[in-house]
Amino acid sequence: MYKPKLEKDIRCPLEYGLTVFGGKWKSRVICVLAEKGILRYSAIRKEMVNITDAVLAATLKELIADDIVKRQQFDEIPPRVEYSLTDKGFSVVPILQNICQWSGIYHKEDSGNTSLQCQKCDYNYSHQ
Repeated sequence: MYKPKLEKDIRCPLEYGLTVFGGKWKSRVICVLAEKGILRYSAIRKEMVNITDAVLAATLKELIADDIVKRQQFDEIPPRVEYSLTDKGFSVVPILQNICQWSGIYHKEDSGNTSLQCQKCDYNYSHQ
């Protein structure tokens, strides 16, 4: 039987960081919320390109569990739910900006087709 060399709970800080904001969609959701502020699910969905509802819902749940995104539900009819970045979420934005800057230097775009989500990371964030 296969036995992993390291327990899943043992992680270095880099691995933790990449788990929290890495992957295809998490960084994009963070950038959208950093640029737009407080958004409802439908507004986040509209800002994202080529993401399914199931993947967006799962991504938001993971970001909420890691205290990157805050979900606020209002007791209204019809129900209203809003999403925004936590302080921990805003602290990730400069890291993502640095990654975008580094990638801009070393990654050659095919025919100048830059992702709209990546352009959102270039926004000058100043969270108080």
